[in-house]
Amino acid sequence: MHRARQHAATQTRERRHQLAHEAARLMAEGGIRDYHQAKLKAATRLGIHDDASLPRNTEIEDALREYQRLFAGADHGAQLRQRREAALRAMDFLQGFSPRLCGPVLEGTADANSPVQLQVHSDDADAVQRYLDEHGIPAESRTRRLRLDRERSLDAPVWVFSAEDLTFDIAVLPYDGLRQPPLSAIDEKPMRRASATQLRELLADGEIEGYLGGR
Repeated sequence: MHRARQHAATQTRERRHQLAHEAARLMAEGGIRDYHQAKLKAATRLGIHDDASLPRNTEIEDALREYQRLFAGADHGAQLRQRREAALRAMDFLQGFSPRLCGPVLEGTADANSPVQLQVHSDDADAVQRYLDEHGIPAESRTRRLRLDRERSLDAPVWVFSAEDLTFDIAVLPYDGLRQPPLSAIDEKPMRRASATQLRELLADGEIEGYLGGR
């Protein structure tokens, strides 16, 4: 019986691995942004309908990094740097709102279709809209539900606009959000974010790595 349980556990791990990599491929090639949607589509494609075999979002994210490293190569690195540099310019433009970079551009999993996601902070929900209007930047209004903790959530205003042939996605949080980032939809932990100073350091580190890699 112990051997049978061990065999079943091994099969489950193998299916999780297969599903994680298929979901990552679908996200990389099909432009799927939602981890849950990607894993369900992967399960359908592979004919795996055992809930215990569904991978965690973090497993899919790791598989996505591996996929991009193996198949995207230098193009992925160039796209990522382009978006990070554009993010830094946008953060300088929005510096009065204490901007923070988040999402795939920061995490390193962005692709050619990924928007540059920033979170800005103001207790005046309309201040960002006025600022964009003053600078002649047309933006589309949206709303995104962000989880602040296990019990609380926030419907945050989001402004989406295009610049430098890229899409920028700007979520407006109250100033309290500087001290307490929303929870990540991937692992339900406080979202990883970067200030302009931290992003400059990240870009500088990338330049050093690129130089050393070319020696």
